[in-house]
Amino acid sequence: MSLLVTLLADALVAVLLVATIVTSVRLSRRIAQLKGDEAALRQTIGDLMVASNTAERAISGLRAALDECDRTLTERLEIAGQHAAEIAAQVEAGKGVIARIGAIVGEMQAAGSNPRPVAVARAEAPAPRTPAPVESPNGERLGAAAAAALAMTERALNRVRSRAA
Repeated sequence: MSLLVTLLADALVAVLLVATIVTSVRLSRRIAQLKGDEAALRQTIGDLMVASNTAERAISGLRAALDECDRTLTERLEIAGQHAAEIAAQVEAGKGVIARIGAIVGEMQAAGSNPRPVAVARAEAPAPRTPAPVESPNGERLGAAAAAALAMTERALNRVRSRAA
């Protein structure tokens, strides 16, 4: 019997040994797989760090571009406001010139239909004005047109005054 117990004990040890070897092989494979996954994970983490650094630089560049755009837009809006004010002033000056020309034409028509001379009081005639210089690309042409209209108005007033005298 002791031989049978020894054989059974040896068989049990052999089975346990085989089970241990199989378990060791499985664990070895899992460890190798985890090491491979660790390397892939490290590579992924490195790629994410590079991507986040690139994104941070891009964001700072966009912020700088946005600040520059804001400054440029503010400057252009200020210039546009100045030009709008200049144009409004020129329109008002043009309305004044047109009103004076209309008054002169009205007086001339009245003088043509009425044979007696039309007296023009000196208080009615406004003092001659010179148009303000304009610093726009069309300013020279507008200034020249305003000066010509002013000169024509003055000549017409002088003619009316000479007929009245």
